[in-house]
Amino acid sequence: MPIKKILVVDDSPTERLALSEVLVRNGYQVVTADSGDEAVVKSKTEHPDLILMDVVMPGTNGYQATRTIVRDDATRDIPVIICTSKGLETDKIWGMRQGAFDYMVKPLDHAVLLDKIRALV
Repeated sequence: MPIKKILVVDDSPTERLALSEVLVRNGYQVVTADSGDEAVVKSKTEHPDLILMDVVMPGTNGYQATRTIVRDDATRDIPVIICTSKGLETDKIWGMRQGAFDYMVKPLDHAVLLDKIRALV
């Protein structure tokens, strides 16, 4: 199933806007959330085809939200790509252990991200 709707999760309005603009320009429908808690709710109400998840957010962080989403029967089939400034190998390993499909370090290379999204068909 091709990716059409993407949930962008980041507590930074600037990051959400920049990523949303790139995705919309490339034909994707974008829904946003500014926290891990909101991401968990919107994963169920919006039924996105993909989630781009920041890690460092107040409250429920991206690792916790990813774990909650991938362990829920209603949302477990939604791939999560963690997009974060946390670039240590241990961070990546931890993110993948939470159930992330992929892990990218900010600043994001938009061309690489778009290639990863297109490869999810």
